[in-house]
Amino acid sequence: MLAALTAGVLRALAARKAQQAAVTAAASQAQALVVELAPGDVLAAQTRELHLGLPVSGALRAIHSAFIRTRVPGELQDLKVREGDAVQAGQVLARIEVTEFQFRLRQAQDQAESAKAQIDIAQRQYNNNKALVAQGFISQTALDTSQATLNSAISTYRAAQAAAEVSRKAYDDTVLKAPISGLVAQRLAQPGERLPIDTRVLEIVDLSQLELEATFSPAESLALRVGQRARLSIEQGQGASQTVGATVSRINPSTQAGSRSVVAYLTLDKPGPGGPVLRQGLFAQGLLETDKVRSIALPLSAVRTDKPRPYVQVVEQDTVRHRPVQLGQRGELDQSPWVAVQGVNEGAQVLQGAVGPLREGTAVRFTGVAATPAGGAASATPAGSPSTASPTPATAR
Repeated sequence: MLAALTAGVLRALAARKAQQAAVTAAASQAQALVVELAPGDVLAAQTRELHLGLPVSGALRAIHSAFIRTRVPGELQDLKVREGDAVQAGQVLARIEVTEFQFRLRQAQDQAESAKAQIDIAQRQYNNNKALVAQGFISQTALDTSQATLNSAISTYRAAQAAAEVSRKAYDDTVLKAPISGLVAQRLAQPGERLPIDTRVLEIVDLSQLELEATFSPAESLALRVGQRARLSIEQGQGASQTVGATVSRINPSTQAGSRSVVAYLTLDKPGPGGPVLRQGLFAQGLLETDKVRSIALPLSAVRTDKPRPYVQVVEQDTVRHRPVQLGQRGELDQSPWVAVQGVNEGAQVLQGAVGPLREGTAVRFTGVAATPAGGAASATPAGSPSTASPTPATAR
C-alpha cells in the first residue's frame, strides 16, 4: 500500500510539471506571435488640407430642351426622324395636312381684294362729291356721307388684310420646325395620326450643356454661393463611374413649399476629347466644396469605433498601440472621405482600416524590411504622403 501511494504521488507530480511546461510553452509561443504588415498598411499622420462641403445628388438634365407641338389641328405627315437623330435649328421635321389651310388662305386673300375694290369705288365717289360741293351742286352733308363710306371701306379692307394674315400664319404653322439644335429624345406621335392643337410630337435635347438640380436644407443653404465648385461621380452602369466637375450657376431665391428646401443648379463642365459620355437622366452624386481646413487628418476608414471612444491603431516600437482620438470636421481628399483628428502626434504611423482590428501590444514587422529602426515603422512608409500601395491584410507568423 505504501508503494502504491508513493507511485501515485510521483505520477501526480509528473503530470503537474508537464502541465506547467505546456502553459509556459503556450505563453512563449504567444509572445513570439508577430503580425507581418506591408508598407502600404500604415499611414503617417500629417497636417493636410481637407475640402469641406455638402453632399449633392440628382439626375442630369439638359439646360436647353424643347417639345415640338402642333399649332393647328390636322393629320400628321412627313415625320421621318426618330429617337437619337440629330437635328438642326430651323430644320423641317414634319407637316400637318395643308389642303384646308390653303383654301382658307385663298378665301381670306380674295376677301381682302374685294375690300380693296370697295375702297377704290368709295374714293372715286368721295372725289366726285367733293368737286360738286365746291361748285355748289350738292350739300356738305352728302360729302360727309361719302367720306364716312370711304373710311368704312378702308377699315373693312384692313380687317380683311388681318384675316388674311391670320390664315397665312395658320398655313405656315402646318410646318413643324426644330426650335433648337440637338438630338431627338422622344417621338410621341406617328405619321397619319389626326392630332388636336398643342399635341406633343417630338422632344429635342441639347447635350452640349447639362446641369444638376440639387436640393439643400435651410441650414445647408447658408453656405451656398454662386461659383462654388463640385466634383460629381456619374454612373456609367455595371458599377463603373466617371468624375466630372461642376459649378453652381444659379440658386433659387425662394424655398420649396412644405420642405422649405433650397434648390441650386450646378452646370457641368464640358468633357474634353475622350471624356465621359453624358446623357440626360444619368444619376450623379458628389461633394460641393464650401470651405477648406488644415489639420492633422486621417482616412475615415482608419478610425475604429468598436470601443466606447473612437481610436486609431498606431505602431510604436514595433508594437500596436491604441490611441483614443477626438474627431473633428469631415472632408474630402483625393476623392475619398477623411476626418480631422486630435490625439495623435504629427508623423505617427497609423494602421489603415483595411488591416482590421489588432490587440493592443501585438508585435508587428514589415515585409521586405531587413531591419526596423527604433521607433517602429517610420522607415517602412514615407512620412510625407499617404501610401499608394494596395493594402495587404495582416498575416500572423
